[in-house]
Amino acid sequence: MAVEDCGYGAPGGRSIQPVYGAQHPPLDPRLTKNFIKERSKVNALPMKNKKASSFHEFARDTSDAWDIGDDEDEDFSSFQTLNSKVAKATAAQVLENHSRLRVKSERPQAALNEVPNNCKVIKSNSEAQLSRPEDDCMCNSLHKQSLPLRPIIPLVARISDQNASGAPPMTVREKTRLEKFRQLLSSHNTDLDELRKCSWPGVPREVRPVTWRLLSGYLPANMERRKLTLQRKREEYFGFIEQYYDSRNEEHHQDTYRQIHIDIPRTNPLIPLFQQPLVQEIFERILFIWAIRHPASGYVQGINDLVTPFFVVFLSEYVEEDVENFDVTNLSQDVLRSIEADSFWCMSKLLDGIQDNYTFAQPGIQKKVKALEELVSRIDEQVHNHFRKYEVEYLQFAFRWMNNLLMRELPLRCTIRLWDTYQSEPEGFSHFHLYVCAAFLIKWRKEILDEEDFQGLLMLLQNLPTIHWGNEEIGLLLAEAYRLKYMFADAPNHYRR
Repeated sequence: MAVEDCGYGAPGGRSIQPVYGAQHPPLDPRLTKNFIKERSKVNALPMKNKKASSFHEFARDTSDAWDIGDDEDEDFSSFQTLNSKVAKATAAQVLENHSRLRVKSERPQAALNEVPNNCKVIKSNSEAQLSRPEDDCMCNSLHKQSLPLRPIIPLVARISDQNASGAPPMTVREKTRLEKFRQLLSSHNTDLDELRKCSWPGVPREVRPVTWRLLSGYLPANMERRKLTLQRKREEYFGFIEQYYDSRNEEHHQDTYRQIHIDIPRTNPLIPLFQQPLVQEIFERILFIWAIRHPASGYVQGINDLVTPFFVVFLSEYVEEDVENFDVTNLSQDVLRSIEADSFWCMSKLLDGIQDNYTFAQPGIQKKVKALEELVSRIDEQVHNHFRKYEVEYLQFAFRWMNNLLMRELPLRCTIRLWDTYQSEPEGFSHFHLYVCAAFLIKWRKEILDEEDFQGLLMLLQNLPTIHWGNEEIGLLLAEAYRLKYMFADAPNHYRR
């Protein structure tokens, strides 16, 4: 998220500009980048104002694809001035400049073209954006240039599938792991340390709901106490609903409820599951009750994203098919109430460990962004100096990484796999996440070093091409993050210059 010119948000009535990422494609960067360059040539300012003007121009000229007409705060006037003459003149250069940003898939073309029947598909980020009539001539001119073909891929292919990266069906090793989980979970007192050890490399889909409840601290390790605990906590949550939810119409809560009501449709807007009215009502209740019970922070934009992994995982307990297109009206009221209450409590447990990320001025995030800057300066000085050369501040891109826990950068299936490990790590969301962000940044070092201007770097960092990612890529990312943690977490002399 971005607030005013600084690129971050905080509680209150300040101007909020949502951000986009892997789940929320922006306007076509091939056009946007060149348009910004054209504007910057005309409106060039003296060098002493370069830093301020470049970021202000960038923030003003970028917006979310799904926000057109949504909110009076969004300004698209700059894009409306782009005419077909500029598009035609720059089309060839656009294709050349951005061909290197395309991800070269290592999997066979045929595998990528296998799309489940019930999955929504896109050919590129630009096809997912909202179109405007005045862009027709621009699109026609680009298509005439014979754009290279891209594989057709599922947008959120098999969210609930443990093998989302294209791996074959469950192997003997995976069956053995699943049996190990079932033995641990069925024991009279589950060994949580052993459960964390088994969960670090990923939790099988079949046992993920109960494993997440245990790892988050929502369920007790003792088998006999679990049923009564679930019953008590679910009743407690709906007691909060009866006590507090009607107050959303009171004057002192209207701003909170209005912001939640605006943000809910923007939560994973390309996944049909989250656009169902019944699901949006559930999310509104969860977020409003959490905000009322946590007045120190209240609701902050971005918290809405943190509900979705829990909701999908607990829904998958009752749905065998892919959940992204599932109609929740097919479930009983009791099942929906259980999913809602469990999502609320597990999200609350997560936020308890990172609440300073969302208090006034969000000091937790500011500290983490600063720590990321220091860490990157030690592990890859070339990338760090590249940012300094083009006056890119870490806060301008990494604030969202900390605020949304990389959820805007990764497909939802990858977030779920990532959270298997976060819940297995001590302080996974608050501490280990820093090293994941560092590993994630260095993963794109070649693309970063290839960009040689401020706008290009920001466009890249806010729209990294992870749409193809699955378990394999997340596994490699986590392994590198663990290596960085091992090297730097307990070595302050290595951590700072």
